[in-house]
Amino acid sequence: MKSTVQDVMTTHVAAVRQKASFHTVAELLIEKGVSGMPVLDDDGRVVGVVSETDLLAKEEFKQCYYGDEYRPPLRARIRHAAGAEGSRHRKSAGETAGDLMTSPAHVITAEASIVTAARHMDRHGVKRLPVVDARGRLVGIVSRRDLIKVFLRTDRDLLPLVRAAVHADELGIGVSVSGGVVTLRGAFPERSQPGMAIRLAESVDGVVGVHHRIP
Repeated sequence: MKSTVQDVMTTHVAAVRQKASFHTVAELLIEKGVSGMPVLDDDGRVVGVVSETDLLAKEEFKQCYYGDEYRPPLRARIRHAAGAEGSRHRKSAGETAGDLMTSPAHVITAEASIVTAARHMDRHGVKRLPVVDARGRLVGIVSRRDLIKVFLRTDRDLLPLVRAAVHADELGIGVSVSGGVVTLRGAFPERSQPGMAIRLAESVDGVVGVHHRIP
């Protein structure tokens, strides 16, 4: 049985509306102990994500006194001129969540697999994904830490799942699990079967590794 995002996601999510003030966003991030949160429109749909990094742009590009004029620090001006920090420079003037957020947000559905969520996070370089329904409305959030929960399955829980996945009873193969590591014991009827069985065992969420031993 494959785990889905719904199995590990958090449903009590700190979120703000687009018109929420800078102060409100900062206060909520600190109060909830999170580094980022979804930004919603009036219908509850996720339109972006605002993070601590977005708020810190205001400090990074803060005006400093140089001679007879105020300018951003040299480092910030160089990065902005290079084009890489245009978005952060814009955010430095932001006053609401809508101004500060990164949009569009990378989201996922509750029915998506844990593997899909992990790949999505890696591809986009994000630490969390808002979970949305078919209409794009927020129903939860899943973080990298949530995805690791599948590795908390006990050996006792994993054993029947692995046995079913590799068809152990049909093939007469012994299966044991210790610390999430699976050991398959016995000779398979066909030469191609050991490799397939190992891949099937590895596909069980929570399995750390797989070994095959022939007595």
